[in-house]
Amino acid sequence: MAVRCRRTRGPTVVDVAAPSDTASLSVGGRRVADYVWRPSLPGTVSPRPFLHPVRTLAGTEVTELMPGDHPHHLGVSVAVADVAGANFWGGRTFVSGRGSVPLANHGTQSHVGWAARTESALVQDLSWTGPDGVELLSERRAIAALPVDADAWALDVSFTLSNVASMPLSFASPAANGRPGAGYGGFFWRARRGNGRIRVLGPDRTGVRSLHGRHTPWMAISGNHGAPWTLIFIHSGPGTDPWFVRTGDYAGVGSSLAWDRPLVLAPGAAVRRRIITVAADGRPRSDQVAGLVAAVTAGTTEHRP
Repeated sequence: MAVRCRRTRGPTVVDVAAPSDTASLSVGGRRVADYVWRPSLPGTVSPRPFLHPVRTLAGTEVTELMPGDHPHHLGVSVAVADVAGANFWGGRTFVSGRGSVPLANHGTQSHVGWAARTESALVQDLSWTGPDGVELLSERRAIAALPVDADAWALDVSFTLSNVASMPLSFASPAANGRPGAGYGGFFWRARRGNGRIRVLGPDRTGVRSLHGRHTPWMAISGNHGAPWTLIFIHSGPGTDPWFVRTGDYAGVGSSLAWDRPLVLAPGAAVRRRIITVAADGRPRSDQVAGLVAAVTAGTTEHRP
């Protein structure tokens, strides 16, 4: 697949030239997401597979790809800012005492093979290589599109990262490297901001300040892009990481592997995470969101990547 970018006064426009490198996911016969599993991207964005567009059942797009403010934001992806000095997030690298600087340290996630591929579920093997071409991590990633109700479906993403290097690997975020609050790195969803205010809520609190950097079993954001939409992010399986959430200059939610201190993987060790995201039409009330979380949590069975 080749991706051609052209600048406009708004977000970057991205042309996808070869759909053969795109796997579509469907729920009840509706195409709800495209997974670009072998992209051709500039090295500065840390090339990696991504989901875009992701749509609600009514067809509202709830992801953004390579926007002008952050060209390295690729819809829904797994991205880490610092793995043993390699940038698998894209863009600039935060260096203590220097700030965010451009470095030639970008890594790449490459498709190795399919363990499963259907219209509603994908299981993929990936290789994470540093800027020198040396493999640091192997990954098994599983993605599934699950029915929820007439107005919502769920995107189930789980991944296992295994250290295949001969040395311990340190995962770090800019926050762990000295930039307060910038704890991003792991699962990340760049949403379409659209018009109006983005609402943020959790199980017992609301607002970015109450959820950013906090451990909660779930959190949700609601916005409007032609029509109202809601995304509900649910921790599932082992590991409950702090949430990274932004709604000011852009709308984005992630689950941070290394919020304020590095995560170190010994050779041969692995880290596994699973996030289920409900994509719903409309703006459900807080009690309705909690009901959707309960239904999804009770109704999904774990698939292991």
